[in-house]
Formats: sequence, structure tokens, C-alpha cells
Amino acid sequence: MADFRAGRLDVLVATTVIEVGVDVPEATVMVILDADRFGIAQLHQLRGRVGRAEEQAFAYLLVPDEGRLTAEARKRLKVLMEHSDLGSGFQIAMSDLSIRGGGTILGASQSGHIAAVGYDMFLQLMEEAVAELKGEPVAQPLDPEINLPLSAYLSEAYVPDIDQRMTLYRRLARITELSEIGDVRRELNDRFGALPEEATNLLFKIMLKVLARASGMTRLDIKDRRMVMYFSEHRPHAAQAVVDLVLADPERYEMSPDGVVKARLMQPGTLGQLAQAKNILQAVYQRVNSQGN
Repeated sequence: MADFRAGRLDVLVATTVIEVGVDVPEATVMVILDADRFGIAQLHQLRGRVGRAEEQAFAYLLVPDEGRLTAEARKRLKVLMEHSDLGSGFQIAMSDLSIRGGGTILGASQSGHIAAVGYDMFLQLMEEAVAELKGEPVAQPLDPEINLPLSAYLSEAYVPDIDQRMTLYRRLARITELSEIGDVRRELNDRFGALPEEATNLLFKIMLKVLARASGMTRLDIKDRRMVMYFSEHRPHAAQAVVDLVLADPERYEMSPDGVVKARLMQPGTLGQLAQAKNILQAVYQRVNSQGN
């Protein structure tokens, strides 16, 4: 390669590695063997290695018998012949997209990050990356932690198939609206029969999570007749919205300097306390969203 660049050799026989940025301005002729086996972008890069100086240059694309060319190979070679002017890269790229299609971004053959995190998460990550590059604030999605004094899960006895259980767990994790919980409840009842206690508890926990997320919380603890609500520092209006609630009933509510709100649960028994916690959370949700609007 050094001898060729220095002019001590007249011919260089090389692999396609020369497409990656090799600059030999004195090269004026390129011969590409079996050009029908290369992609459009690759051929465009290869032929760009000649004609890099003021002298006219030529790129010869050699192919086997024309009758043996595939339909796509004919299209690729035709595109390159039609677009040989300087600055024709965009037209070549659009033609390549038309020939090969847009890919399988939603297909099972996808690999890389999108396959690892899923399509929805991939788009979310892309949106956040673009917002950061633009200098725009990125709102971090909330995934509040809900701690309850009860068992909440889909048992193997209720949903025997592990794949079905995992699918249901993923579906429950994506719920953002209270109406969706009712849909899941009806579906479970229809497919697997009456919900056992732990499955009912799981849907109740998901309901609290939806309300907590919409209220700007990062964590919700219910234990020992006490309900503790932690608000996100990125949602300052959320904690502020419940100040009136705290002031209206200081015997039941208290707020720490860092915005943590504690509520006493007066009802006896676990079920009574959970029902009261639900009512309190709904009240907080209404106050936060009315102020946000």
C-alpha cells in the first residue's frame, strides 16, 4: 500500500478494506470484480476511492453473464450508473431504501438494543437522547415502589403456564390507566376463573401504583396503621398540592421538611386500612392533578 501511494507500483490488488477512507489522489482507474455481489452503499464507497484529484477517473464494474444477474443486482447497478455525479449520495441512499425496504424494526429478526429493551423503551430512550442533545429538560418517568402488608402475585395454581404468567405480569407493569385494571380483572376471571386473594391483592397494588404515579410519588408504604407517601423531587407541585390536605386535618396528616407525607389509618383491620389508604390516595391524586391543570 505504501509503495502504491508512493508511485513505486502501478497496480494495487486489494480487498474491500480500501473502501474505508483510503485516500490515494493519484489513483485514476478501479476495477471491481463481481460487482453484482456488493451493496449499493459499498459500491458507492469503493468507486469514491478514485477520481480524488483533478484528473478524470474511471470505475469499471465487472459482472458475470448478464443473464445470471438477479433482479435486485440489476437495480443496484442501474442506480450507480444513473447517479455518478458529485453529491449524488442522497439519491443513492433513497434508491437503496426503495430496493431493500425499511428493515424490520418491529420484527423478530431485530438485534441489538431494541431487541434487548423492547420497542416502546427503545423509542423512549431515543426521545430522551434527542431531548438531551437539544438541551431540553427530560422528564424522568416514575415507577413508584408500593409496599403493602399482604401477598400479591399470580400463583402457579391459578395461572399454571409460566409464559402466560410472565405475559400477564408484563401487561400489568405497563398499565397506566385505572380502566385497564378492570379489563384485566374481567379477562382473568373469564380465562382462569374467580380471582384468588393474592391475585385480587395484586390488582389492588397495581391500582395504588397507577394513582401514586399520577400523583408524582416515588414510593408508597402502608404498614402499622400508617401510610407514608414519598414525592419525586422532579414533581415539586405534587407535594405542594397536598399541603391544604395536611393543614385541614393535622390530627391525621403530617408533612416532614423534605416533603414526605404521613397519614394515620383509623380503620380497624388490614382490609379497612387498605380501603382508607385507597380513599386518601384518590384524594391526593385529585388535588395534585387539579393543581397541575
